Amino acid sequence: MQKITSFLITLLLALMMSSCAGIKYLTVETREPAQVNLPSNVLSIAIINNVVQQPDEVGHDSIPIGHTQPERVKASSDSAAVFYTEALAQFMDEEDYFQWVMHYSEPLRNDNDFFREKPVDPETMNRIRRETGADAIISLDKLVIETKKRDHFRQQGYTYADMTGKIYSILRVYMPTMEGKIPAVQYTDSLHWEGFDIQDGKAYADIMLPSREEAIKILAVNAAEKMTYVFAPHWEMQDRWYYTLSNSLMREGENYAKKSEWEKAIEKWEAFYNNSSKKNDKAKAASNIALAYEMMDDMERALEWAALSNSLFIESTAPNSLERKRSMLYKNEIERRNNNSNRLNMDEL
Repeated sequence: MQKITSFLITLLLALMMSSCAGIKYLTVETREPAQVNLPSNVLSIAIINNVVQQPDEVGHDSIPIGHTQPERVKASSDSAAVFYTEALAQFMDEEDYFQWVMHYSEPLRNDNDFFREKPVDPETMNRIRRETGADAIISLDKLVIETKKRDHFRQQGYTYADMTGKIYSILRVYMPTMEGKIPAVQYTDSLHWEGFDIQDGKAYADIMLPSREEAIKILAVNAAEKMTYVFAPHWEMQDRWYYTLSNSLMREGENYAKKSEWEKAIEKWEAFYNNSSKKNDKAKAASNIALAYEMMDDMERALEWAALSNSLFIESTAPNSLERKRSMLYKNEIERRNNNSNRLNMDEL
């Protein structure tokens, strides 16, 4: 009986020790830079509509049941550019980065040449700036939307179908000091829907296809949201993790991390790193230190420790180990955040 009890106690202690060693996840909010880095003196933005409405007969087709070739159909793009520019102004204003962002409601194009792109001339740009007081203008200079629908079968008088919508837009930023250096931001995206095509309001299904006009509006608003991230820094929720070990220094570091006292956490984790002889344990401590520096927004130090952690995991784990893959993903993410090569600094133009 005493041997059995001793065995159970030993097993319980082992389980407790193993529960102390592992990984804990947390969700963090990271500040992502704008892809187009506007000069610091740009405090106000006016969003303008500089496109001609797309003709109803352009860009839409349908494949009926039993057919293989698409047939051209009509769909109204009325107000699509307005939805786009209004939504862009609202989303950018909500980021609370600029002092104010406004939507300039007057459309600039009064011609019917939909296929011709016509950038804003300096006189018009300066007129709008005087009227609005904006430091810079973001202009929607091209907008093309397509919808392609395929019918599959009919049930109770309604067609089950799928539809793909595609949007292509060009936005330009205009400022008085940038004549001849105006960058164009091109954006292409698509959305897919599948369900019953019920447009008469007399029936309901769990999955329903939007009308083409509804799809056009959804595409425009979705594109505006994506373009917000081009012009304004924004916050994103991301998953992070830190390693736990049955060691007093690692536990003390974890306790400080829970209170966001990252400098003290680094002190404990670094002490464990220097005292440990196992590469795998050192790799875990290095990963924790990288996280702490990231939370302190010291991306260069975070990258140094993330790269060190990854190299130690490569030396101490199997090629397909989860630790190695996880550390590589984290190193690449820190490298991405540390690398500003994808940002266009308009102060340098």
